[in-house]
Amino acid sequence: MNIQIFGKPKCFDTKKAERYFKERRIKYQSIDIVRYGMSRGEFDGVKRAVGLDAMIDADARGGEIIKYLAHESAREEKLIENPSLIKTPIVRNGRQATVGYHPDVWEAWS
Repeated sequence: MNIQIFGKPKCFDTKKAERYFKERRIKYQSIDIVRYGMSRGEFDGVKRAVGLDAMIDADARGGEIIKYLAHESAREEKLIENPSLIKTPIVRNGRQATVGYHPDVWEAWS
């Protein structure tokens, strides 16, 4: 498994996801999404796996505005420009991905 966890430093669910993999001694790469963002390829891979709407954090400051953008491409650009609007944690394993805390899905990956 090649696990990547994209998260925000103060996100409780991100810390829970990291603890989940640490307790099972599964190596993972932790990425601060606010500081480093996501590449276009990583973003597209997650979008294909979970859908764009699942990636939007409506609770983030300014997040509610994204839902009112008319075109999907405009929403994508806004999320890439401002990664703090992306819901976390995003856990990737190759082409598979989850948004949020989903240990039942991660268990199936191993």
